[in-house]
Amino acid sequence: MSEEKRKVKIKIEKLRKAFGDVVAVNDIDLDIYEGDFLTLLGPSGCGKTTTLRAISGLEEATDGKIYINDNLVFSRQDELIVAPSKRNVGLIFQSYALWPHMTVEANIAFGLKIKKLPKDEIDKRVKAILADVHLEDYGKRYPSELSGGQQQRVAIARMLINRPQIFLMDEPLSNLDARLRIEMRSELIQLHTRTGATTIYVTHDQEEAMTLSTRICVMNEGVIRQIASPEEIYNKPADMFVAGFISNPQMNFFKGIVEHKGDKSVIKAGGFSVEVPNEIVGDRNEVVFAVRPEDFVIDPKGTLYNIKTRLPAGSFQIAMANNGDEKDIALLFDGEINITAGEELKLVIKKSKFHLFDKDSEKRLN
Repeated sequence: MSEEKRKVKIKIEKLRKAFGDVVAVNDIDLDIYEGDFLTLLGPSGCGKTTTLRAISGLEEATDGKIYINDNLVFSRQDELIVAPSKRNVGLIFQSYALWPHMTVEANIAFGLKIKKLPKDEIDKRVKAILADVHLEDYGKRYPSELSGGQQQRVAIARMLINRPQIFLMDEPLSNLDARLRIEMRSELIQLHTRTGATTIYVTHDQEEAMTLSTRICVMNEGVIRQIASPEEIYNKPADMFVAGFISNPQMNFFKGIVEHKGDKSVIKAGGFSVEVPNEIVGDRNEVVFAVRPEDFVIDPKGTLYNIKTRLPAGSFQIAMANNGDEKDIALLFDGEINITAGEELKLVIKKSKFHLFDKDSEKRLN
């Protein structure tokens, strides 16, 4: 379904948040659709958590408007600030924020007791939620008796039991080890599929964003750089910041010299040469030429590079290489390919697997 036909669940207009002279969020506009799993992605200090907290009501923005289900919940201009408890959103934090002196059951039931629901209704819902998060046998335990992954499940259960329409998650997996993070990603995808709830997720981990999201909103220095599906973000980054951030290892950037030849242009960079339609580069004589580490292939007809270092990582390996003219570039190969430090390899770029950017605006060209 096209974005134009999807129902907007949350609408943000010209949202701004300043802490003294520091602008954390700089006049952003953002539509979040019903059923979205939208990830706010960016480095520390980019404004993603501040945006999430403004949506929840835990942070009062300096200016702008926020709508939830077409209802205005924040407007500095109208002096309207709807309390967090009235916004029907569920929150999960990095720290889990569980009451250490309460059992799992009591932690989960706490919100319902505040609402003064009947005890039998509370017990019924707690039991059902514990089953949903696979903690049926842990209700009488305390948080200190649980693993990190189990504590995270309790935090999810506590959110779910209040039946919010919107889930807000602020780096909920960052305290878990690598194996548990992967397990919990699967749990979160299943949760989103099962509930269909609109989810806004904050992370600085690009792999996490790529695996979880229906859309990714890349932020930097308080502004939105690109909003798109994970596939589009990866294959068509809007600018050099997005291209570099959505890349592990770091994308390789080269100075590209443009030679115009009629309706075609040849770009030479890093010892490589590619041909593009002239309209892509216009009258530019120089561009930024970029290639992801995984988009190089060993080929006897390629450009000669010397392998400086090799970092094996099981199923894959990372290598740093140099052709004598450029700074070191990063390469990513299958782990079964036999390469060694000091070896010379001839490399070509996979067909059409390169990115061109304007050297001044840093915006995408191709």
